Amino acid sequence: MYYEKTIRPVGLVSLRASCVMCDASCLMRRFQCGIRRTLCNRRCSKGGRNHLRAAHRGFTVIELVIVVVIIAIAAMVAIPIMSSASGFQIRSAANMIAADLEYAKTMAISKGQTFSVVFDETTESYRIEDQNDTIIRHPVKKGFDYIVDFRTDSRLSKVDIEAVNFDTTSEVKFDYLGSPSNGANNSLNTGVVSLRAGQMTATVSVEPVTGFISIED
Repeated sequence: MYYEKTIRPVGLVSLRASCVMCDASCLMRRFQCGIRRTLCNRRCSKGGRNHLRAAHRGFTVIELVIVVVIIAIAAMVAIPIMSSASGFQIRSAANMIAADLEYAKTMAISKGQTFSVVFDETTESYRIEDQNDTIIRHPVKKGFDYIVDFRTDSRLSKVDIEAVNFDTTSEVKFDYLGSPSNGANNSLNTGVVSLRAGQMTATVSVEPVTGFISIED
């Protein structure tokens, strides 16, 4: 007798069942991800609206206080820097004038003739002249006359020639011995150049007879 056997595709059924379970799991995950995305988008949009509201409401008191404190600190730092700049410039100007006076005296002794330093308070400048009242050439700046102008020198721009007094003249002369005289060719009694830079002052003095040059703050 012949019997027909029915073969069930057990493996195929199991595979299909597994695929169905996998598809269901994927759908659940996609659904959960979709919910999370929606919540995330809502939170972001809500945060963005809050940020815009915060941007439109202006500065808070704390922010204004911080700004004021920063400005005060910057001012406290800037004032000493400006003061130190004025002090540095006025000391440099005093040293320069003293050196130039000394140079004129040295030239007078070495050349055996009169050299003078002429100041101009109006133009904040001075120059060195020989016995013919001709401005001499600068020994360092080749091709330039020996003229020092505080207004055009950025290193001395804060310095003013406040007063010049060589026996009421603005000129001091040195003879072949280095002895000073005033602009009227009389022996010097008083020789002072006063400088100012802000609140800082300095004085360059020329002693009678000896022509000794000194600086006082």
